[in-house]
Amino acid sequence: MLERRTPKAYWFAGLLCALLIPALVNAQNLSPADYQRNLQQSSEALEKLKAVDESESPYYYFNLMNQTLATVRAALPVHQSVQSSDEVCAVDNTWLHDALKELEAAHPEKRPDHLARIIERLKALEDRVAYERRAPTDADNKVYTKGKMESILSRPEYAPQASGQNALSRLVQDFFHWLEKFFPKPIRTQSGGSKWGALLAQMAVVIVAGLVVFYVGRILVRRFAGKPRKRTAKKRGALIILGEQLKPEDTATDLLSEAEALARQGDLRAAIRKGYIALLVELGDRNLITLAQHKTNRDYLNAVKTIPLLHTTMRGLTDAFERHWYGFAEATENDWRNFRSRYQAALQKPN
Repeated sequence: MLERRTPKAYWFAGLLCALLIPALVNAQNLSPADYQRNLQQSSEALEKLKAVDESESPYYYFNLMNQTLATVRAALPVHQSVQSSDEVCAVDNTWLHDALKELEAAHPEKRPDHLARIIERLKALEDRVAYERRAPTDADNKVYTKGKMESILSRPEYAPQASGQNALSRLVQDFFHWLEKFFPKPIRTQSGGSKWGALLAQMAVVIVAGLVVFYVGRILVRRFAGKPRKRTAKKRGALIILGEQLKPEDTATDLLSEAEALARQGDLRAAIRKGYIALLVELGDRNLITLAQHKTNRDYLNAVKTIPLLHTTMRGLTDAFERHWYGFAEATENDWRNFRSRYQAALQKPN
């Protein structure tokens, strides 16, 4: 048997909905700080995409572009609500999604220009949001504090007094007074007399005094400078290279051995990836590149452009790595043998 609800029960249910609906709406609103962070992360992701040369690595570029555009669309949907103090601002990102579609359909040669325009507009929005978030009273307080401080420091009791000579200046002056004792006094000669003797004597004294100062200074430098400290090479710490977590004790030889083990097991695609990482570690140990978590394989390739022979060999290794890892092309035994021989050739080039 169904129970009949009283008017009081309906009134209570209506009150509960009136309290919960605004709370749910506000929960979906972004704060200005979150909106600014989404703008910043989107522009940084597009900057990384812009730095990749599509013509050199089409497999890697399209994979990165799909991931980047998906990230930007998720961070900045078509419609967003931003909660600012007591007001809710409806943000329309239709322009961004239309621009991303144009970017995908654009010719490869025109994509950098499209990317530049999108990044410029995102950064302008980010600067505007940062300006709106600025507290208006901070600048006024700074101006007031600076003016008050300047008025206090301009009083006579706070005016700086002229200071005398410091200890170093007095020491230098005393040294020159002492040095003057060795100079001959001016000699008065009769009209028509020669002054060359006095001039030569003064020059001789100056030369001797200079040699004495140089000798004493050299002794003091040797005594107080001490032996130069020898720089010890820092041990490499834990590092992530192309998504591979490396331990401090991992060496290029160890990684290459792991790659050969993977090849013997038949996992040639993973063997090529492990071998490429071993190459980067070896080049990093030789101080030819700098290893970092945020760098891509194209960053490492561009780092050796000043070494033409190494750059040519490494480019072939990079293309093989991208084709089999990012492009998911099936690797064969012949592919692994070619990669292994190019690896040895890259390390044998005169660096």
